[in-house]
Amino acid sequence: MKPDNAVSGLSQRLPPGLLGFLNWLVSLAVPVALVLSAMRLVMVPQFLHFEYGAPGFPPDMYGFSIEERIYWAEIALDYLLNDEDISFLSQLKFQDGRAVYNARELHHMEDVKNVVRLALSVWYVSLTFLVVTALLALLGNKVEAYRLALIRGGWLTALLLGSIILFVLLSFNIFFVAFHNVFFEPGTWMFDYSDTLIRLFPERFWRDVFIFVGSLALLGSLALSLGLRRQPQTRK
Repeated sequence: MKPDNAVSGLSQRLPPGLLGFLNWLVSLAVPVALVLSAMRLVMVPQFLHFEYGAPGFPPDMYGFSIEERIYWAEIALDYLLNDEDISFLSQLKFQDGRAVYNARELHHMEDVKNVVRLALSVWYVSLTFLVVTALLALLGNKVEAYRLALIRGGWLTALLLGSIILFVLLSFNIFFVAFHNVFFEPGTWMFDYSDTLIRLFPERFWRDVFIFVGSLALLGSLALSLGLRRQPQTRK
């Protein structure tokens, strides 16, 4: 039996309940893949340049210029994406010899890196799952069910992100605290205004990140759901 025929035969023998479960897993993987894809798109130097130059972005009251903010923020971003340990940041010094980050900031950056690594791993898994199930659907003649699962996932993403974006716009402080308390130990992510992390990444920065990620993933979900709709057949 040819491999594609074997896959097709296997898909035909799967219980309808299991096929339905797999389709729901596809739908649930869509928001994960879209949100984490948008998150990864934000984690680039270009976003830092855009954000620090945005109208109304608060200046650093302790003296960082835009260029200095970009310089130090790009190093922090590099740390989150590379394989270096915390010494990558702990050895950083200002021109006057002061350490760029204190011990509490360094501990938090270690925590952030662990969360980023976990998020990227989940992102890779979700993308791989969607690709593998797409191939199985193609070989097993289940393309229509897969298409509907993607559409459902797109609308699920749109509903979820639309609600979150509205909540961020109306009550960002509550969302910000809740988000951090989910991923970090309470209190470990709070710093003085004079600390480098706050000077580089004030609250406005994170509000814009959440809105940008949510909006980008929302647009992706709408494009997915609307783009996969069947066009009505026109009679000749």
